[in-house]
Amino acid sequence: MTDQIRLTGLRARGNHGVFDHERRDGQEFVVDVTVEIDATTASGTDDLDNTVHYGVLAEQVVDAIHRDPVDLIETLAERIAAIVLSHRAASATEVTVHKPQAPITVPFDDVSITIRRTRQQATPEHDA
Repeated sequence: MTDQIRLTGLRARGNHGVFDHERRDGQEFVVDVTVEIDATTASGTDDLDNTVHYGVLAEQVVDAIHRDPVDLIETLAERIAAIVLSHRAASATEVTVHKPQAPITVPFDDVSITIRRTRQQATPEHDA
């Protein structure tokens, strides 16, 4: 059984990208996170310690966007996935990083990367 907590549309300004102007000026990033948990214990005990506190997680995601710049949204997605999986109750996560202001020369609505990671895939260098 897999239960899910979803946070959609988390927004924060970051200085990620390969171009100098992206690093200098920054832009808005939007993140969607799905956290897979087994909610049986949390729902049976009504205890926040048995689940993922989505308010705390939201703040951690925003902090991840604000901190040291990376070139690729793939790298940012990995950073966020590691943060999600640092929560004891999280067994897997799907993270989508949107870059709606990406420097593309043709009309577009969005650019995004979606990754899925499980606790077994988490590596020490990605720990939050």
